[in-house]
Amino acid sequence: MQIRDSVVPLGDGVSIEVRRILHQDAGGKPTLVFLHESLGSIGLWRKFPEKLAAATGYDALIYNRQGYGRSSDEILPRPYDFQIKAGSVWLPRLLDELGVEDVILVGHSDGGSIALIAAGAMGDRVKGMVTMAAHVYADHLTEAGIREMAVRYRETDIRERLQRHHGHRTDDIFYAWQTVWLDEGFQAFLNFDEWLAATTCPCLIIQGEDDEYGVPDQVTRIVAGIGDQARAVFMPETGHSPHLEKTDQVLEIVYDFLLSQTCEKVAI
Repeated sequence: MQIRDSVVPLGDGVSIEVRRILHQDAGGKPTLVFLHESLGSIGLWRKFPEKLAAATGYDALIYNRQGYGRSSDEILPRPYDFQIKAGSVWLPRLLDELGVEDVILVGHSDGGSIALIAAGAMGDRVKGMVTMAAHVYADHLTEAGIREMAVRYRETDIRERLQRHHGHRTDDIFYAWQTVWLDEGFQAFLNFDEWLAATTCPCLIIQGEDDEYGVPDQVTRIVAGIGDQARAVFMPETGHSPHLEKTDQVLEIVYDFLLSQTCEKVAI
């Protein structure tokens, strides 16, 4: 596999930092597209994308949304429709610019929520979707977890650790996440019904049983909204980041899902 990093201009003053993992011959298979969490980035996925790409033989695309890494600045404070724009406008435009057609979306947390929108918006282009800790509303754990993280951000070394990845943008990224999710107007604005109902691809909806940011009803609502092609997986003794906490187990679960649902005979 080859790993290539670049910054891709998308017009309207927007450019996106991307990392591509490419096989010598992907054989027309779909591309894995990774959508990071609110405090995440290309690097904070760690080795998970590379391991999944190696196991499946699929190419992979990991990218930083606007406001992260070397991508262009985002609008602050975040508008209520920032997830809709990310999933229905900027992601399709990025794929078009790169010449990537068929995709399998892999989203974590806020990236999972954006993946839900993208799957509904992009139709047959999306051949499968995996979400981990996706949210379709702000529940009591979401709010409590964000408030607790705000205290830890002020009183521990979390800010310093995030600065290793986000540099001078760290405070902007943190407070943009905190501010929008605790905004009652944003909470009232959230409605994923349109996107879930429009999703036709096989979907794997994963959540840790000990997720500190979301109740199990998040998964229940997502699966009910999508229908029979969606399957729920609750992972015991697992928190908000299953792919980092139980990497090998998640790789096996996702691999089996891709093997059985996409009709793509892949081999480790």
